[in-house]
Amino acid sequence: MAVFNDNGYIMCGALDVALLNDKLADRKIIAGRAVGVRTIEQLLDAPLESITHEAYAIGIETGMKGRDALLKMV
Repeated sequence: MAVFNDNGYIMCGALDVALLNDKLADRKIIAGRAVGVRTIEQLLDAPLESITHEAYAIGIETGMKGRDALLKMV
């Protein structure tokens, strides 16, 4: 499950942030991962458990709610 905009996305626990940060770093993907969510509403309200380096570079932090992270991606 994922919610995205033109610049990045947030996703459920299936997202492999380490892969994005390590092996795919050259793609500069802006993304965040929330665990234990089962609905889109929960994903938007959940704190992000991990984020990519590119997400951090634009001001997104772990613990930030998914909906707030998406607003930073605009």
